[in-house]
Amino acid sequence: MSAPSRVLADRSNPSNRRMARRGGVKRISSGIYEETRGVMKDYLIRVLRDICAMVDHGGRKTCTVSDVVWVLKRLGRPIYGFGSAER
Repeated sequence: MSAPSRVLADRSNPSNRRMARRGGVKRISSGIYEETRGVMKDYLIRVLRDICAMVDHGGRKTCTVSDVVWVLKRLGRPIYGFGSAER
């Protein structure tokens, strides 16, 4: 089993429920848990693949915070509090 699969397989149903509650979901069907794991796995693989490409392109072996911030910004999911403030 690959690393992202192991991490997501360990993610419990209550943790998925808490995440959904933060998003405003009131009721959750039992079939949604596996679907959530699949979507999260696809997103995590996409982000990690882009981060690895950044590290390889830079000729480095270590991923930096700026690599993660840049990739998330490129994918349209910026992290607030990093980078320049756009007003």
